[in-house]
This record gives sequence, structure tokens and C-alpha cells, in this order.
Amino acid sequence: MLTAALSGLFLGLSLIIAIGAQNAFVLRQGLRREHVFVVCLTCALSDALLISLGVFALGTVTDLIPGIEPALRYGGAAFLLAYGLRSARSAMTGSSALTSGDGARQGLGATLATALAFTFLNPHVYLDTVLLIGSIASQYPGREAAFGAGAVTGSFLFFFSLGYGARLLAPVFARPNAWRVLDGVIAVVMIGLAIKLIL
Repeated sequence: MLTAALSGLFLGLSLIIAIGAQNAFVLRQGLRREHVFVVCLTCALSDALLISLGVFALGTVTDLIPGIEPALRYGGAAFLLAYGLRSARSAMTGSSALTSGDGARQGLGATLATALAFTFLNPHVYLDTVLLIGSIASQYPGREAAFGAGAVTGSFLFFFSLGYGARLLAPVFARPNAWRVLDGVIAVVMIGLAIKLIL
């Protein structure tokens, strides 16, 4: 059981650690100290749901919804492209620096909706959590639940570390140019992912 759980943990961490739209959003929320707990919990619970779906119902999902892949791909690409263009505009025109408590805060509802969109409109999350983790879990017969629990633990560790660890970078982001660089990186990542999905 321990071997399966550790394998799930390390696989989950290795899949999630690469910078992507969702991670960039969590990082930004952590830097701004806006709704950090809710964002981290939402992303981690969403991963837990998708990992469970992959571990326990992989075959059923593709049988029930055979046309899900193109819909996810193009819908996700449109969302990522729009957010990437917004970040690019902010990188070119932004002049704000991170100051504790300053700046316009996004409401909890809008923040939650954005976190859910970054999670469920990204086709890669289905490939990683449902398909890949689900197929690898099947290699641990009788221990699939332990494998899935390890992967879920990895998601919780990662998102909360990223969200709250971002505060350590707050002094860097007190400079306006640092925000512009972050927005530029986010724009490149998101537009790149959108193009990759379309192609």
C-alpha cells in the first residue's frame, strides 16, 4: 500500500509542477494575497475529483462521452487565449506594484469562477489526472485507492505550497517591472498552450 501511495504522490507532483495556466493563477493570487485559501482548496479538490474519476471510472467516461476531447480542446483553447491576451496587455501597460492591501480586489465569486475555469476548461488536466493517472493506477491491482490517495495528497501539497509560498516572493513583486514580467510569462504560457491545443 505504501509503495502505491508514494508512487501516486510522486506522479501527481511531477505532473502538476510544470508551469501552466492554473499554476500561474494560483501564484498570482498568492502574491496578491487574495482568496488564497479558497483558490488552493478549489484547485486541490478539483484535482481530487478528477483523479478519483480516473482511478475508479476511466473506461466508463470515454464510453459515455466519446466526443468530449474536441469540445474540451477548442473550448479550453479559447479560454486560455483570451486570458493570455489579457495578461499580455497588462504586461505592456501595467505599472502597478504589489503593496499589501492596495489595488482592486477581485470578488470571491469571480475568483472562484476563474479558478474553476482554469481547472475544468483545460484539456491537459483531463489527460493528466483522468487518463494518465487512471491508467497507471490500474497497474496497482487492489491498491488503486492508495495510488489515487497519494496523487491527491500531491495536489494538496503543491497547491497550498504554491499559494502560500508565493508570499516569500512579495518583496520582489513590490517593483512594477516584476509584475510586468510575470504577466508576460503568464501570457506566453497561456497563448502557447492555446496554440498547442488548436494545432
